[in-house]
Amino acid sequence: MAEIVNLRQARKNRARAEKEKTAAANRVLHGTPKAARKLEQARRQQADSRTEGHRLDDDLDDK
Repeated sequence: MAEIVNLRQARKNRARAEKEKTAAANRVLHGTPKAARKLEQARRQQADSRTEGHRLDDDLDDK
């Protein structure tokens, strides 16, 4: 026997799936908010400066 399908729910589910596909494409296209990008960049720069600060300079001993 065939499964009974509510057409209204099927249409709504199909529309939701299409909207989610569009939303996923937009998230990739537009990326993260500017504030989040700046925060991540600041954290990365701070970590790099800490790493650079702990680096030993071998070039000064050779001279």
